[in-house]
Amino acid sequence: MTAARVDLVLPCLDEEHALPWVLARLPAGVRAIVVDNGSTDRSAAIAREHGARVVTEPRRGFGAAANAGLEAADAAYVAFCDADASLDPAELPRLLALVEGGEADLVLGRRRPTSRRAWPVHARLANRVLAARMSRRTGVRLHDLGPMRLARTAELRSLRLRDRRSGFPLEMVLRAATAGWAIREVDVAYAPRAGRSKVTGTVRGTVTAVADMSRVFAEVER
Repeated sequence: MTAARVDLVLPCLDEEHALPWVLARLPAGVRAIVVDNGSTDRSAAIAREHGARVVTEPRRGFGAAANAGLEAADAAYVAFCDADASLDPAELPRLLALVEGGEADLVLGRRRPTSRRAWPVHARLANRVLAARMSRRTGVRLHDLGPMRLARTAELRSLRLRDRRSGFPLEMVLRAATAGWAIREVDVAYAPRAGRSKVTGTVRGTVTAVADMSRVFAEVER
């Protein structure tokens, strides 16, 4: 079997309905690492049936699952993507090309909704505020926190990310900027997810995520 060029980390909590589509969309050279973060459905079994590597992370939290996937990765590049079918892994080669070509060290997928149902208004407004704050802090004009992202595995590990909750993606961007990384955005399609979101699908989830990210802003110094 040819070694993967990219390990795609898919934090997963009860995504049995979305995983078959997501895993069927993997481009050549991309291997899936599904991190089961306490699923009560058949997510782990389905991931294995579709050829994914499954890692179990009992500590609940997006950051805990994402970090477990990062630690398990052994390809030269690592990517992250939601496992809910809202994002298409087939778009990853465009992100990879920028890093391989030396144009960026971290590439974020800027979400472009394919329908009004894809991105609730309260979540979109919260993201806009966070993006503006992130741009001021990093000095890089950014529009989205970007749940799809890609970087070199060894370099990303060197950032020693500590957040294990919703602040993990933000901490990655802040620490990358502090380290002098070139950060780029690429437009990616954003479709309605399969099932209800644990975060952006509810006002409470969005408020919790914003609180986590506000804490990260306070903790990460430039």
